[in-house]
Amino acid sequence: MKVIADFCIIPIDVGISVSKYVAECEKIFKEEGLKTKLHAYGTNLEGEWDQVFSAIKKCHEKVHEMGAPRISSTLRFGTRTDRGQTMEDKINSVESKLK
Repeated sequence: MKVIADFCIIPIDVGISVSKYVAECEKIFKEEGLKTKLHAYGTNLEGEWDQVFSAIKKCHEKVHEMGAPRISSTLRFGTRTDRGQTMEDKINSVESKLK
């Protein structure tokens, strides 16, 4: 089953900047073959259910390995069974209504 997810990882007790942790997660998502779209407060992920959630687990594991003693994450996700849909489809639908 295909899923589109919005994922934000928040390493705790690692200082002010978290960009190096986010960058490691982005590398994992690419290595796992996921379609991604980085944004200011997270990453949109697109792929097969097991692939997406496995990559999120690997991201958490990597950030802990990097020294983060605690992680908080937010995750929103959706699936469809009536038709296929991509991240671009969702954005294009809204943008077409703004014209």
